[in-house]
Amino acid sequence: MEFIINNLDELPEVAQKIIDQLQYKLITFEGEMGAGKTTFIKEFVKALGTNDETSSPTFSIVNEYETDKGKVYHFDFYRLNHEDEALDFGIEEYLYSNQYCLMEWPDKIANFIPDEHHTITLKNVDGVRHLNFS
Repeated sequence: MEFIINNLDELPEVAQKIIDQLQYKLITFEGEMGAGKTTFIKEFVKALGTNDETSSPTFSIVNEYETDKGKVYHFDFYRLNHEDEALDFGIEEYLYSNQYCLMEWPDKIANFIPDEHHTITLKNVDGVRHLNFS
């Protein structure tokens, strides 16, 4: 499923459409730096019904949010040097918790991500975001 996003005001609607299509709670987010991954995740978490302040977990690796639909774990694996570092903070417990896991830079832990997940790919083309959901 592809979405063309011309401005940020469209993000809540796109987030809700994706939530309505989810089969899994594990979602990887792919795209270059600045493609809009964190911005979209903020809207996604809002659409799940949070009152928590959302931010990028670049330095903490994981942020946790409470929503109307349960916990959401937002990961940013960019700073990992080796995927075994994810084992040190218990990545497997998160991935098999039956809670939402939203993962930026999933290639850093590719061997740990279960097959049953969705992928959202974002590209910024001249200020227009192209979002693919599978």
